[in-house]
Amino acid sequence: MDQVKKSSETIRMRNYGRIIQNMVDYITTIEDEETKHLSLCYIASCMRQKNLIWNKDQEASIERIREDIEKISNYRLDCSGVEFDSLQRSENGGQKPRKIKR
Repeated sequence: MDQVKKSSETIRMRNYGRIIQNMVDYITTIEDEETKHLSLCYIASCMRQKNLIWNKDQEASIERIREDIEKISNYRLDCSGVEFDSLQRSENGGQKPRKIKR
């Protein structure tokens, strides 16, 4: 029977979890800039969703997510020049689209 290996490495930011931490660590190994950018955008979107789960009363700003990615990567990633296009608020103020009553 195979035993499940438990990582002894501590989770840097518990509210995001080990999976996000492992994904950020993997991004530091990517050399292709376009792939790195797309991966960062995806992870930032996941982090924003997790942040909404943990902090229902406040929404994480894009700057906060940038800072958290840099902290999780032990400052190996510099997100200052990365544009998280998918995280920008929509024209309707970030609200959900209204349902049409029929």
